[in-house]
Amino acid sequence: MKLHPNQSPGINLFTSHFERFVTINHVRHDGHLIVTPERIVSGWSAGFDALTVDDFAALMTLAPKIVLLGTGRRQRFPAPALLRPLIEAGVPVEPMDLPAACRTYNILALEGRAVAAALLFD
Repeated sequence: MKLHPNQSPGINLFTSHFERFVTINHVRHDGHLIVTPERIVSGWSAGFDALTVDDFAALMTLAPKIVLLGTGRRQRFPAPALLRPLIEAGVPVEPMDLPAACRTYNILALEGRAVAAALLFD
C-alpha cells in the first residue's frame, strides 16, 4: 500500500508497505528492521517468536522516546519481561500491525518526535 509522499526531505519516512517488505524514501528494505528519522538498522531480531531482551535493549542505543512495534499482518504482544529495558527507561512500546506502525511512525516523525519503528514481517 502506498503512503503519502515524503514532504520532509532528510528524514526516513515509509513510502509504502507490503507483507514482506517496506519502502523508505522509495527504497526497498527487506527483513526485520528498526527505523528512526535518522537511521535504518537492518537485521533486527530473528522474528516475533524469537524476540529477546537483547533485541529491545538494542533499541535503547537509538534513544527513542516511543517505540512502535510492527508485528506483521496482525497485532501481537510480546511477553512483558522482554520489554524490561524499555520499561525501565520509561519508553512506551506500542505493538500494532505493520501497516498501522508505518502510518503512525510517519505522523510522529513528521512532528519531529524521537520515534523508532521496530518492524517484524510474518
